[in-house]
Amino acid sequence: MSNYKVDYPTVETPDKANLSARVFKPKDEIKDNLVIVLVHPYSVLGGRQALLKGIATGLAEYGYRAVTFDMRGVGRSTGRASLTGFAEVKDVIAVCNWVSENLSSDRILLVGSSAGAPIAGSAVDQVEQVVGYVSLGYPFGMMASILFGRHHKAILQSSKPKLFVMGTRDGFTSVKQLENKLKSAAGHNETHLIEGVSHFEMEGPAYDAAMVKLVLKFIDSLEDKQPVL
Repeated sequence: MSNYKVDYPTVETPDKANLSARVFKPKDEIKDNLVIVLVHPYSVLGGRQALLKGIATGLAEYGYRAVTFDMRGVGRSTGRASLTGFAEVKDVIAVCNWVSENLSSDRILLVGSSAGAPIAGSAVDQVEQVVGYVSLGYPFGMMASILFGRHHKAILQSSKPKLFVMGTRDGFTSVKQLENKLKSAAGHNETHLIEGVSHFEMEGPAYDAAMVKLVLKFIDSLEDKQPVL
């Protein structure tokens, strides 16, 4: 029997897209005021919130509230998906604002998977309540940068604590490309490399438990990494 329950709210964006969301909550005591908002992979290639269910349920079983949602044009969410992910940044901001207002949280951790990582990264400094950011397979490589390159600046300039998780056989970004990008990154930045694992392998359910542990470890260390104002 599961130790979590799920609510199914709809979140409206400022430009009137209605986003289908899920809130995974522990059945017992909530451990922390922090809420984790998870941003799914590229909508155009079939990305959807269901891909993040394993991570969300894992976090809820550890006592945290986790929110997934279908970005515009996916599943029951209205609107149209964009190629470069800039319209979807509005979706992330809208969901974070909803979380702040409806879940009474002033601390949000943004977690983006694959193309969801640059999209989430562009929202980090646009939401005051966001206290940290985790990237699962950020597509920094040259080909992916054709679509998502204009998102890089926002996350690299953010002083909020960041964790970049990647497989060493990621087909979109090499370890060298990741290291070179992070040389110019502001604030506290961590990397965690998973040896011998490809981009889509890491996205698969076999690695959900590992991703949950990495997110939990990052949460535990957040207090020490807040930027000095």
